[in-house]
Amino acid sequence: MDLKENQRGRFLRIRQTVNRGPGLGSTQGQTIALPAQGLIEFRDALAKLIDDYGVEEEPAELPEGTSLTVDNKRFFFDVGSNKYGVFMRVSEVKPTYRNSITVPYKVWAKFGHTFCKYSDEMKKIQEKQRDKRAAAAAAAASC
Repeated sequence: MDLKENQRGRFLRIRQTVNRGPGLGSTQGQTIALPAQGLIEFRDALAKLIDDYGVEEEPAELPEGTSLTVDNKRFFFDVGSNKYGVFMRVSEVKPTYRNSITVPYKVWAKFGHTFCKYSDEMKKIQEKQRDKRAAAAAAAASC
């Protein structure tokens, strides 16, 4: 917002800019100019809109975080929110190391499905390897 003056008088220039994101070009914007004599009416109308339709943001109700320990590592699952939405931060913590990823809420189901798919696939691979070792041990014992 800038208060400006030209040959027609004073006015408030209001500019909205939208960053289109990386690779999508520069920011785009729109500008309106409100004459000084209309500022009080505009303020009152805006205040009425906020009073009538505005909602105060309540803190998001989120699940409590949890952790699990595997060997000398600890995994933390913390749910949070910011202006972009709800997310889960998964952190891997060792005494001298910490790494984390952030998973947006909108992909939790896909992420979980993919994780379960690989878990099932890994179980099958391990069973196959166990069967091969058992067959090899049986063959060696029969010699």
